[in-house]
Amino acid sequence: MKWLNGKKMRLAILGIIASVVLGCGIVKADYVFGEPTALEATINSASNSWFDCISNDGLELYLDRPIGGGTMSMDWDLFVSTRVTIHDSWSAPVRLGAPINTGDIDGIVCLSSDDLELYLTTNRTGGYGRYDLWVSTRPTRFDSWGPPENLGPTINTSASDLSPWITADGLELYFSSSRPGGYGNADIWVARRPTIEDNWGTPVNLGPVVNSAAFDAFPCLAPGGLVLFFSDYPDQSLLVRPGGSGQTDIWMSRRKSVTDPWEPPVNLGSGLNSGARDCQPRLSPDGDVLYFSSMRSGGPSGGFNIWQTPITPIVDFNGDRIVDAEDMCIMVDHWGENYPLCDIGPTPMGDGIVDVEDLKVLAEHLFEKLPGRPINQ
Repeated sequence: MKWLNGKKMRLAILGIIASVVLGCGIVKADYVFGEPTALEATINSASNSWFDCISNDGLELYLDRPIGGGTMSMDWDLFVSTRVTIHDSWSAPVRLGAPINTGDIDGIVCLSSDDLELYLTTNRTGGYGRYDLWVSTRPTRFDSWGPPENLGPTINTSASDLSPWITADGLELYFSSSRPGGYGNADIWVARRPTIEDNWGTPVNLGPVVNSAAFDAFPCLAPGGLVLFFSDYPDQSLLVRPGGSGQTDIWMSRRKSVTDPWEPPVNLGSGLNSGARDCQPRLSPDGDVLYFSSMRSGGPSGGFNIWQTPITPIVDFNGDRIVDAEDMCIMVDHWGENYPLCDIGPTPMGDGIVDVEDLKVLAEHLFEKLPGRPINQ
């Protein structure tokens, strides 16, 4: 809303709502996941399509597919689909070709926030183990990707190291590994570095609160770094994480700040998870959409399809089914705090502090009436 762009107007609004003194009940929720829908048939036309990531400008979509066979194929290639604006449909995916793709397995990638680094999983020659993490770079968004370079023996081991996710500041690299010292068939680890010019430090296991005896993989952090999505995936042992809804599920863990420990993961439930394989969660750059790969029924192809679900902030803080001054009062009462209920901006999952970004989101929904009976009665 344009009238919120001015600093003086923001301060005036804050002054008005700060003068409102009302008592309110609190509902412990701050965002919800919508109904999952499959991406268009243009993307899901092959027998199997796995979602990897979307560029920060929202105009490139990366996915990987098996070549000449099903999911057991030993030749997977990366593809890219493009669109002119974020309001346009995706083009038919195009294979990236050499030097990104080889005759081996190349896939499960993520992009740096400037879209100039592509981190990928591959079992190509020149690595240290069964699968290694590599990185390719390009000078600009419009150039081709250069030859991938192995991230080296600090990150890679003689085991499988795969499914990378680099944080927006480029200082943390989350990935899955079956290296010794874990708690299951594969665990989620994180490597850190002081600056993007430094080498990666020794990876650290996220610990038994996050990791299980199963194969835990596909980490993805929300903008702000306070929410971690991941999924289990059955390897040869077919062991899945306890407490799930299907063959594999998507899970979420939260933490109060980037220096606090991760809390016990929660299953995203039957609304998002199905009785089939649901895995590889990936967030859009703005945090408004969760993409994932699934074998659930209803997809355009018979194998894995790419699905999406919207993430919507809950702005009715007191549960009376109307967004009004009472909700503004609650936000003001927790101004400057790390209070998840009111931390709804700049993305639905917040950024760890209640401030003007959250006020802008709330203002966009002022005086909306929500259907149903008030849930605090």
